[in-house]
Amino acid sequence: MSNKISRRDFLKISGIGVTAAAVLTGCGPASRYVVRQSYVDMPEYNQTGKSTYYATTCQECPAGCGLIVRTQEGRAIKVEGNPNHPVNQGKVCSRGLTSVQGLYNPDRIGGPLQRTRGDRSSQPLTWEEAVSTVQNGLSNPEKTAFLLGLMPDHLFDLVTEFSETTGAAAPVRYSALGTLEGRATLLAASKKMYGTDQFPYFDLSAADVVFNFGADYLETWLSPLAYSRGYRKMRKQEFGKRGYIVAFGARQSLTASNADEWIPVTPGSEGLVALAIGQITARLKGQTIPALFAGVNLQAAADAAGISLQKLQQLGQLFANAENSLAIPGGAALTTSVGYETAQAVLGLNILADNLGKPGGVFLAPGTTSTASMEAVKTLIQRCLDGEVDTLFIHGCNPIFELPDKLGFEKALEKVKTIISFAPFEDETALVSDFVFPDHTGLESFGYQRLLAGTDRSTYSSIQPVVQPVHNTKSTVDVLLAAAAAIPALSANLNYTDEVDFIQQKISSLIQAGGFFTASEMPTFWSKWLQFGGWWKNAANFGTPRDATKLDLELNMNTPQKVTEGEEFHLVTFSTQMGDGRGANRPWLQETPDPQTTVTWNSWIEMHPATAEHLGIMDDDIVEITPIGGTNTIEAIVYLYPAIRPDTVAIPFGQGHTALGRWAEGRGVNPAKLWSETTNQAGELTISDTLVTITPTGRRRPLARQESRVGVYGDGEH
Repeated sequence: MSNKISRRDFLKISGIGVTAAAVLTGCGPASRYVVRQSYVDMPEYNQTGKSTYYATTCQECPAGCGLIVRTQEGRAIKVEGNPNHPVNQGKVCSRGLTSVQGLYNPDRIGGPLQRTRGDRSSQPLTWEEAVSTVQNGLSNPEKTAFLLGLMPDHLFDLVTEFSETTGAAAPVRYSALGTLEGRATLLAASKKMYGTDQFPYFDLSAADVVFNFGADYLETWLSPLAYSRGYRKMRKQEFGKRGYIVAFGARQSLTASNADEWIPVTPGSEGLVALAIGQITARLKGQTIPALFAGVNLQAAADAAGISLQKLQQLGQLFANAENSLAIPGGAALTTSVGYETAQAVLGLNILADNLGKPGGVFLAPGTTSTASMEAVKTLIQRCLDGEVDTLFIHGCNPIFELPDKLGFEKALEKVKTIISFAPFEDETALVSDFVFPDHTGLESFGYQRLLAGTDRSTYSSIQPVVQPVHNTKSTVDVLLAAAAAIPALSANLNYTDEVDFIQQKISSLIQAGGFFTASEMPTFWSKWLQFGGWWKNAANFGTPRDATKLDLELNMNTPQKVTEGEEFHLVTFSTQMGDGRGANRPWLQETPDPQTTVTWNSWIEMHPATAEHLGIMDDDIVEITPIGGTNTIEAIVYLYPAIRPDTVAIPFGQGHTALGRWAEGRGVNPAKLWSETTNQAGELTISDTLVTITPTGRRRPLARQESRVGVYGDGEH
């Protein structure tokens, strides 16, 4: 494929002026051949001061929001939301806005490298040498493994084909963000209660009463822009209806702050509360109490949650009397040893409320997902320890940073002969790799993302480059295809010339699938695919849970772990704009104040003022946090936070990097160092079961924050 093309030859490819005009705005069938040139080597068709816009998909999280990127003279200038995209409908979050900073980050890896494990020394390679190295790794499929992130989907689809063709192990997908969301637990519970491997979609927009058990849908949970839109509509319903929200959780998040009531329950007690509310609701409606809710003792549930029985009765009455009641499980409520049972109990409340497939109720988002549980990661680690993996390919995740130390992932890597990372930045995992073959960033890439959680219709969101690659990087799909071409077992079964050809073959079935646009052949379809930012159905095609007879289940719901008052504490880990940690190298995100604490450029530990007084701790003190039964310790700066239970402390996830560039390294702490390696019945890490002790160090360091300390603490400081 040539990287040089004259305007005359370009117009020959394009055929007619209309098509040429489409290509010049990044949406024509020949756009894959046209280099997006910077102003130093400006193409003929560009004009100084004139902007060109490209539709693509955000790759900062798996939500798959549509973007419109404004470019000028070959450079990406501004990221905005795609107003026609069914997920975000023109909105964009702080992470999406910083895509440009990822593109032009000075700490990016400039080309393929051979590394010395655990050392920052490296030597450059050519891409021919890189492809040869990948080819060697793919040549022995029985001893090859892939660990991938939750995006992009087209890479996962290709690697899955590799595995099916050669008999190699299926690729494993993991993201700490998925763990913090409770994805695997929610999916497993949905399959159990609703009979399908699809994400439930909770229709906030038409609900009268919402009981939210841990899902931070206004922050980072599943598809925050889609749920924010639902929240807005709920508060502005017809005839003056506003909707009423009750949030359950040990810590008041931004989502809980925007609820009408925050109920500070003990971590791990959310399932008992849901069962109690179900029992009260059934009784008030004059129904026979289903087996799912019959076994719970109301007083015991109230005591375990740390609330009064009277309050529990009031909540049950509120849920029972509403016309459209909705219950949502997610986040910290699902990442406990009883998270799977908790999710079933909360989903069961929706069956009891008879809201399945109804406005203000629960639907099934179109499409099935491929999120792996932690058990798949544990299996991969054991394979490495047993010497069954000679070559490990890692893309889209940073397991050294994102996984608990107790899992022993880093130790398992010592048994792997060759580790190949495709990271565009020198992250913690790249440092322990033998080779780094950097992929393009999201604004330099082709691809697609299937949208599974935040849209009411089947959607494939398209990814296209908006600029030429800034560095000597290559698409990972192109590298894998080039390597596979020299392996008979793969080349005979995978007939793809390059990444774009692979994508086009994969989306060819959409041409006649009844989307909002169609075409008679691929070139025209491809043009529209890039122009509109993807393909989706004309109308909503939500599914309705088909199996709603699970209220006869009996759940074994254990009571929460006990802590010694004033000595031991529940640890809650919550997600911020840093996502799974990759956002820490973006100065815009570092500078963005946390919405609850206004802290910037650091992480902190939230502690109730009464707890701090008992321990003799002041605001901005540095404390040592040690997990019960563990040896790892971390240090964090105290933030006195009245909106948290006294028996609980909380630390944000995403900081504490030892690599990833100048804006991320040596800043804050990584709570994953404290997490337990145990899993619940859905295979999810039970990170919310972590218990810790707090020890003052005698040192202090003021946090950078934008709030007025006078108004918060009354200490006279500014």
